[in-house]
Amino acid sequence: MPTTAPAQTAQRRRKSSSARRDDEAPIIPILARKVREVEAKAQRGKLGPTNRVKFQVIAFLVREERARVKSDTELTDAARAELLKRLDGVATILAKTAARDTSLIQLLEVDQATSPVARRMRRDWLLESGAELAPDELIITDVAPVVAPVVPAALAERQVVPPQVEARRDSNPFLAPDLTIRAPKQTPRRRLDSWELMGPLYKAFETGAGGATASMELPPVPEFDRLSPKGLEVMPHQSRFLESVRAGHRTFLLADEPGLGKTAESVLAASVANAYPLLAVVPNVVKMNWAREVERWTPQRRATVIHGDGEGIDAFADVFIVNYEILDRHLSWLGSIGLKGMVVDEAHFIKNLTSQRSQNVLALATRIREQVPNPLLLALTGTPLINDVEDFDAIWRFLGWTTGEKPGPVLMEKLDETGLTPADKAFYPEARDAVISMGIVRRKKKDVAADLPDKLIADLPVELDDEFGRSIRQAERELGERLAAKYRRIIEARGDRGYGPGHIDEDIVRLVAHNELEESKAAGTGSENVFTMVRKIGQAKAVLAADYAVQLQRSVGKVVFFAKHIDVMDTAEAHFAASGLKTVSLRGDQATSARQQAIDAFNNDPEVGIAVCSLTAAGVGVNMQASSNVVLAELSWTAAEQTQAIDRVHRIGQDEPVTAWRIIAAHTIDTKIAELIDSKQGLAARALDGEQVDPQSSDSVQLSALMHLLRQALGAA
Repeated sequence: MPTTAPAQTAQRRRKSSSARRDDEAPIIPILARKVREVEAKAQRGKLGPTNRVKFQVIAFLVREERARVKSDTELTDAARAELLKRLDGVATILAKTAARDTSLIQLLEVDQATSPVARRMRRDWLLESGAELAPDELIITDVAPVVAPVVPAALAERQVVPPQVEARRDSNPFLAPDLTIRAPKQTPRRRLDSWELMGPLYKAFETGAGGATASMELPPVPEFDRLSPKGLEVMPHQSRFLESVRAGHRTFLLADEPGLGKTAESVLAASVANAYPLLAVVPNVVKMNWAREVERWTPQRRATVIHGDGEGIDAFADVFIVNYEILDRHLSWLGSIGLKGMVVDEAHFIKNLTSQRSQNVLALATRIREQVPNPLLLALTGTPLINDVEDFDAIWRFLGWTTGEKPGPVLMEKLDETGLTPADKAFYPEARDAVISMGIVRRKKKDVAADLPDKLIADLPVELDDEFGRSIRQAERELGERLAAKYRRIIEARGDRGYGPGHIDEDIVRLVAHNELEESKAAGTGSENVFTMVRKIGQAKAVLAADYAVQLQRSVGKVVFFAKHIDVMDTAEAHFAASGLKTVSLRGDQATSARQQAIDAFNNDPEVGIAVCSLTAAGVGVNMQASSNVVLAELSWTAAEQTQAIDRVHRIGQDEPVTAWRIIAAHTIDTKIAELIDSKQGLAARALDGEQVDPQSSDSVQLSALMHLLRQALGAA
């Protein structure tokens, strides 16, 4: 055909010309391919450690190749100009990428390209281009590891040592713990030592495994449950995990979905491994819950929660619980008490290796591994990956699976046993399996639905330890004293009826509480009463509840967030917006069409992560089966209202167990209200079954709460 023959001829000429140019500089097409990979990652905001090294190596090879091309006397001027033009194209893409992420510029300094990872990458690319390298360029040895101090110099002045810790150290001067730092074991050279492996490991997870679950093989459920304390029962999926600990496994990325009992599993794992003292580094919002779970599942062990500078901690406790924000001032003493285990809850918090909290966690983990031959290290997160597969980096370093530059000895041995190299396509699924076998455990609700109740209410106690929280507790005490004063006046006015000291007349307690309740209803919000107090508690919990909902959404997807008061909803929505989450709102003042539009968006739009709902306005007539997780930021005054809210997702069409996370302010009347709501639910069930009902069951939650405050004040007096 006359029209195609010239075109084919021209195409052959272009290919022939391109081939000649590639023969003259075979490294250039490799650099062009690699720089496009880096550019694509940078455009998606996913420029992790491996691609940063890749950027660095490309830049230095461009510099080397430019110098070689300019000095090559055998090249014609036209060929030299063409090759320099192609190198300029690569350099232009590098410049655009650096403009997008200015932190890359510092990587272009001459002394920055000396890491073993960078030198291995350069060597491998040059070998791929067919270059002949000198023997000293072929063999690349690792730099001897430098033992980093647990406390960096910048944090030295911030360190505190609580008095109780000094008492612990002085309590047994004859049997001090062995805290000598063990020298790293000398491992023999392996077949893969000369390969750059971190990039291929990330790629192994990035390409997936055809739908295969990223979860290690666990032992079967044991015949007998030897771990559960009286009144509790370990679920089968938890038992299998704990059997793996019993078998000697000690490092885990426990990535189960929220609601499957990761905290309880970790507490019991420490017991199985006898990994005490144990440190739990957790978000502030779950500190109190961790202490409660230790008490529930291992009642023979003591837990202490570290606040501020650590005043009042129990330094002889078995489990130390600290939040990320204050860990920096406790590094010194925590690194010296002989910790045998460490749990990092919501481990995706440490994904940014440049952050101080990530460095604090990694420094402590390194110290523990230096002091203990086989410590228990658990990284808990329902969201191991936020932006990119390289988010694994910090977690793998914490667990000791990698150093960031290369796999650790155990993982390296597993990779070596495959008999493959990254040049083999079959290497990647084998490498993925090798990492998973190191201790990745991932179960979803639907995977273990048979283990779970179809509806679970999980209480999450939080501590209001700021000035607002202290003012709330003071207001509670003042209200209790006011009620107690009224009680005493009635007792004095009626005269002595022969009751012994310490006796409390329940009839008068009810009378005083009832009068206070009626006065509170009449006063509205104009004075301090039980209603204004509960509202303040809701306001104080708002950000903590919203923060937990953000963590939950990133772990499991869609979440329904319920609050009673508009200001709490407003605070939550502002927090969600600041966290980059798209939300819808269901409020009492909405038109029917706007309300339905919000419901449809939540159920059908994958971009909508959270529905912020009024506890009263959205408690009925709303179907939100797109979620199986509910956050109750404020407690209702009735059990029925709470049930109605949860049943917005727990209804026909829901194919997963539903978990309602109830945020409760510890050491306040909130705790009693939650207890009363639960008792009303139990009484309602017994009434429907025809059983006898406690006469006090007709008391409202408000009345019962006021009676509780009064009894508390009388008991304290």
